[in-house]
Amino acid sequence: MTNLYTLPNSTSGIDQILIDTVGAVSIFTPLLLAFIFFVVFIGGISRQKNRVGTADYPLWSVTASLSTLIIALILSTVTGVIQLDWLIIVMAITILSGVWLFLDKRQSEV
Repeated sequence: MTNLYTLPNSTSGIDQILIDTVGAVSIFTPLLLAFIFFVVFIGGISRQKNRVGTADYPLWSVTASLSTLIIALILSTVTGVIQLDWLIIVMAITILSGVWLFLDKRQSEV
């Protein structure tokens, strides 16, 4: 009698498990990157608002996009974990948030 389900084998390391997960659930990597971005962005804004009373949205956008870019670059070292188009989208968001930060003029910075 043949088995209908083959037991998973994790002797090859965590890389293969991650590649198999991304193969089964193709939206896993973009959702992971979006989760990292929004945790850093919203968490930083809320902590700064509690402390100072106002928040610097462009600064936290750059901080969140740089942390997301670092994670995306780490994920790109393993073949099959992140697609090239998602890496390009993360880089574009990082560049756009940097432009937003450099073009932003606040009242306290005049």
